[in-house]
Amino acid sequence: MKKQAGFTLVELVVVIAVLGILAATALPRFVNVQASAQKAAANGLAGSIVSASNLARAAWIAGGSSGANITMDTSTVAVGAAGWPTAAGIKAALQDTAGFNDTATAGTFVRSDSTCTVTYNPTNGTAAVGGC
Repeated sequence: MKKQAGFTLVELVVVIAVLGILAATALPRFVNVQASAQKAAANGLAGSIVSASNLARAAWIAGGSSGANITMDTSTVAVGAAGWPTAAGIKAALQDTAGFNDTATAGTFVRSDSTCTVTYNPTNGTAAVGGC
């Protein structure tokens, strides 16, 4: 009796063909996941901005609804007449903006790969996601 020592050429070709088909069908799904992850990151930052602005306004109200600055943790946050952080002040109120570059004077945060933007509105403390 003859012992078989390995795979035949046909078996190897079939395995490679099956792997190729699986890779071709899985690749579009991975691309879609990346877009979803970028949008989720932008939505997460928008939520953080809204939370930080609400906390800043609450601190401003608790402090007597006066003054142009409040202190959050160890950061000084500039606030407007209605108590919402200014476009420059929102950056000080946030602890982490990883993955986003900010233009602090405009209140706009742009992903490092320029796929999504989050814009802060200092008149009412809201944030909007765009470009995703």
